[in-house]
Amino acid sequence: MNRPNTHHTVLFVAGLLALTCLDLMVGGGGVSIPGGALLWKLRTPRIVTALIAGGALALSGAQMQAVFRNPLADPHIMGVSGGAGLGAAIAALTVGTAAAAFTGLNLAAAAFVGAFFAAGIIITVSIRFPFSTTLLIFGVMLGFICSAVSSVLQYTAGEESLKLFYSWMAGSFSGCRYGEVGIMAAALAIGSLLALRNAKDLDLVLFGDVYATLSGASTRRILVRTMLGCSLMTGAVTAFCGPIGFVGIVAPHLGRRLAGTSLHRRVLPASLGTGAAFTLLADILANLWPIPLPVGSTLALLGIPLILVLLLHQAKP
Repeated sequence: MNRPNTHHTVLFVAGLLALTCLDLMVGGGGVSIPGGALLWKLRTPRIVTALIAGGALALSGAQMQAVFRNPLADPHIMGVSGGAGLGAAIAALTVGTAAAAFTGLNLAAAAFVGAFFAAGIIITVSIRFPFSTTLLIFGVMLGFICSAVSSVLQYTAGEESLKLFYSWMAGSFSGCRYGEVGIMAAALAIGSLLALRNAKDLDLVLFGDVYATLSGASTRRILVRTMLGCSLMTGAVTAFCGPIGFVGIVAPHLGRRLAGTSLHRRVLPASLGTGAAFTLLADILANLWPIPLPVGSTLALLGIPLILVLLLHQAKP
């Protein structure tokens, strides 16, 4: 294993701070900041949201790639984000504007419930079938089912309901108030504690379920603990930001390169940092235009080439 390069770490932290400062200068109102209100009420919550979202999704992806021993595993693949999308679809497309009290916060709450419902199904199945390959396939199928039901609901929904749902589906770090940012921050803090407690066990499962069991670890307990933490973080982020993809796949690979090792006590913090940098960069690019681009699309444009490069690099003889 390569030892972590302190010089590279310092450069990464400096780059992250530079991205944060640059993100403060873009968005509504152009590159100039006309007042403290714009900075405090709009841009700062957006940037903190991007940092939390990127860190949480990357931390979730790093753990899922370990327990499923699959470099492409992440909350999207495992159906957790699909469950959140289904919850939001049910709330927006069946209730929509029919309820006077219906707001974006109600949509977020429904997405949060949907994420935990999907995670609950996966955890329940994992108790009966504690095999990583089986669970990975089950998670993919669960995501497809959630997407299919959402499509049916979209087909029968009205124009106003569809507009609300599509706005959420596009993904955005804007519009979150400090209370909502606090909820995501709390979810990230709890998820981080669970992940660090799980770090040694994640190192064991990399060698297979049999090796982990012979080493005295309970693979079922590791999986349940991992899914609980990942679902909490993914549910909170998806609820308020919409379905954000590619971060959970790309950032852990970059985090391992930054850490210079596969030990998760170093990989997990490195993944969190690279995920935060990845979403900051996407937020900057999305807000450079007069009309901001959907951050989900921007992340896809950044993430897909990186995934292909990583896959091609690993495929080299």
